[in-house]
Amino acid sequence: MTPVLFLAQRISAMVLALAVAVHLATILYAIRGGLTAADILARTHHNVGFFLFYAIFVAAVAFHAPIGLRNVVREWTPWRGPLIDVVLAIFAVALLVLGMRAVMAVYAA
Repeated sequence: MTPVLFLAQRISAMVLALAVAVHLATILYAIRGGLTAADILARTHHNVGFFLFYAIFVAAVAFHAPIGLRNVVREWTPWRGPLIDVVLAIFAVALLVLGMRAVMAVYAA
């Protein structure tokens, strides 16, 4: 792994650790508060804070997962060369696009 990928992996892991903790705490708060799906959507509808939080969450996943997957593929398979980076870059873009579609769906609901 290159130093840049190593650093990107670690920084995205730090962001994800915080984001997952906040996300789980929010879920527990919603469940214990008896909120329905309609209540949750009403609170997140056009809420810029939720939008920014989940946009950052999605971006961190889109960086973190392909880098880790690249390492696993390189360790467990004989696959080498630039094609692995191209395939995983496409995977990263797919994660980003699909994740942002979900964030936008909740934000604009």
